[in-house]
Amino acid sequence: MTIEPSVRERAELSIRKKFHKQIFTPFAKAINRYELVKEHDKIAVCISGGKDSMLMAKLFQELKWHNKFEFELEFLVMDPGYNEANRQRIEENAALLGVPVTIFESEIFNSVYEIEKSPCYLCARMRRGHLYSKARELGCNKIALGHHYDDVIETILMGMLYGGQVQTMMPKLHSTNFEGMELIRPMYLVREEDIKRWRDYNGLEFLQCACRFTEQNQHCREDGSSDSKRMEIKQLIADLKNTNPFVEANIFKSVENVNLSTVIAYKKDGLRHDFLEEYDQ
Repeated sequence: MTIEPSVRERAELSIRKKFHKQIFTPFAKAINRYELVKEHDKIAVCISGGKDSMLMAKLFQELKWHNKFEFELEFLVMDPGYNEANRQRIEENAALLGVPVTIFESEIFNSVYEIEKSPCYLCARMRRGHLYSKARELGCNKIALGHHYDDVIETILMGMLYGGQVQTMMPKLHSTNFEGMELIRPMYLVREEDIKRWRDYNGLEFLQCACRFTEQNQHCREDGSSDSKRMEIKQLIADLKNTNPFVEANIFKSVENVNLSTVIAYKKDGLRHDFLEEYDQ
């Protein structure tokens, strides 16, 4: 008699076999390239209930299984005021995939619900603060968020087209409000299409967005941007890719290949520098 593998076993096997090159390899590459995980780290893997963060949790378990050096993991879920169905879906998926989550509650949705101007941005800032606080309480020195490669290139274009600035979503950041804490993004080089393929291959269903505003057909994301803007940028990139198949890689490389000698002005540590400062030197 053939025993069918469990959902957890199938998901883990697919990471090791079918999606190893597309998903685990770029995950490990980002960790090595940007020095995201170091010996004796204790990392709070932050799970929102969506496909990205749930896959990130499984990838960290796989990395731990390889065990090249000692580090610890806490799988952290913050409930900012989910409805009962969404909270249950997160708990069920965590159990199904064998992710031992620690859930804590906050009242963030109630705090920002009546705010008209930039509620998504404020919500994202508040959630990050709560995650840092809880992670530090658990003895962690890092929090890991599930932003992926497509989030990065979309952020670059959004900054240019809507913010009038050249910037990117960094692979890691020191916290300005929680001394000694860092934010890391180990999914930095993983493509969203591959995440979706892994999800569908394993027949998994995750939350699209559990924000209260989505119940009113408004959409927001964990980085505080609106889905409507993101969708515009996604479509723009898709259109450009029709004529230039390298456009996504070129957008990403554009913030790795900044030539300051051809930039009119730039900011560093909050100070603005102009090309005229060194023009006659």
